[in-house]
Amino acid sequence: MKVMVRAVLLVLLSTPFLAVVESISMGTFFTGLFPKLFCKFQECCDDECVKLNLTGLKMDLDNKLFGQHIAKQVVLKAVNGFFTNPNPKKPLVLSLHGWTGTGKSLISKIIAENIYTNGMQSANVHLFISTVHFLHTKYLSDYKEQLQKWIRGNVSTCARSMFIFDEMDKMQTGLIDAIKPYLEHYDNIDGVVYRKAIFIFLSQAGGARITEIALDFWRRGIKREEIQLKDLESKLSIGVFNNKDSGFWHTSLIDCNVIDYFVPLLPLEYKHVKLCVKEELVARGYQADEKIITAVADEMTYFPEHEKIYPDKGCKTVAARVHYYL
Repeated sequence: MKVMVRAVLLVLLSTPFLAVVESISMGTFFTGLFPKLFCKFQECCDDECVKLNLTGLKMDLDNKLFGQHIAKQVVLKAVNGFFTNPNPKKPLVLSLHGWTGTGKSLISKIIAENIYTNGMQSANVHLFISTVHFLHTKYLSDYKEQLQKWIRGNVSTCARSMFIFDEMDKMQTGLIDAIKPYLEHYDNIDGVVYRKAIFIFLSQAGGARITEIALDFWRRGIKREEIQLKDLESKLSIGVFNNKDSGFWHTSLIDCNVIDYFVPLLPLEYKHVKLCVKEELVARGYQADEKIITAVADEMTYFPEHEKIYPDKGCKTVAARVHYYL
């Protein structure tokens, strides 16, 4: 195949036709003439490189995300509904909330891996971390402009682009408002269509409220699996909106209803930590050693002080602790 590409290129170089397209990038040139051939060697934005693997998404959520029955249901329904709609009215916007180690980043990774051929490494997946990319308050106006340009440029290249904003609870006030027009119900903005893009916000804001509700259910002897989205969603959105450290403080994203789903992630329990350890061992090619699984889970610190139900770091430190034992 590579020999064929070289041969075609040599022929084109020897013809006057090249003069017509010399100002076009080679990638664009080949994509236009030989799209299928070009996409064998480089990631494209076509139905082969960007498509939803619904079966894979469901399996990964079931097998890798523990203790989050609400998040699984919402994410599966939201992503599937978005992709089966040939003409969505607006981008898909998910806002994931919960304490550290509960699975927010994992959900983003699972979604990316079941849409894009190259998963999180895809040129069409863009991760922004507040404490890395938007660190200095004095550059707020520059960040807004750069963020708009980045999103506009990448959606122009691939309508099915995904943008992930991590550490929203550390986001500068007002910064996220810069992208509000791209999340609205517009056919296009200056000729660019944003309606097929995906935006995911990750935040610890609301984590305390989610834990309070989960703990209340536990104290009343109600299984966590009986907690429903309606028990959390309205309280979560209000809590996030009123939280100065949420990244959504005084933003118009919430009151204009551009966020499609507030996705609550419940605090994990001891049994979920053990499942995380088991998954980590298997992922590294080891057998699920019950001694290691129990040892790692027992090392974690749990809260509240008296009940000690929830690990304070969720599954975030599991990988490092498993490495220690191996």
